[in-house]
Amino acid sequence: MFLEYQGLRIKLHPQVYEPAEDTFLLAENLEIKEGDIALDVGTGTGIIALLMARKARYVLGVDINPMAVELARENAELNSVTNVEFRLSDLFENISGKFDVITFNAPYLPGEPEEPIDLALVGGKTGREVLDRFIEEVPNYLKPSGVVQIVQSSITGIEETLKRLEEVDLLGKVVARRHVFFEDIVIINAKKME
Repeated sequence: MFLEYQGLRIKLHPQVYEPAEDTFLLAENLEIKEGDIALDVGTGTGIIALLMARKARYVLGVDINPMAVELARENAELNSVTNVEFRLSDLFENISGKFDVITFNAPYLPGEPEEPIDLALVGGKTGREVLDRFIEEVPNYLKPSGVVQIVQSSITGIEETLKRLEEVDLLGKVVARRHVFFEDIVIINAKKME
């Protein structure tokens, strides 16, 4: 199965999160500039990394799901995108260096993941564990003028995320919002405080 989006042909896999409203909201609000070095955490099919690669000098996409990493590589090849690399990483585990843009479509359902696909959806007991770990570590990988873009559901507390970003000296604000079923999906952009 394939998905066509903004000129990309994206191969899908049943054990990898399929791009949906949250993905497309991020795609429409990407902060990428010509020549940026970008990081896409939880890359899934690789669609966001491939979209960023159109302007970025280099994009690194990481995922905790080995099937996602393999699929993202296939999608890069399928679309002849060469300035992107994909690797297996639990958040920042296998990452070094600093980035102009860091994107993260955070898992937010409460519970414990049982299958690889669940890693994209389930964020721990409260649904916030993965997101909170990301927020704690992300300042170490952000260039001084860089931006972090987080996709989040209203289910896991948008105010809580803004507060936690502030605790690590990042100023966050909601830049886009879309109502889907029983929740709001938001994009939060965060930058280092002056």
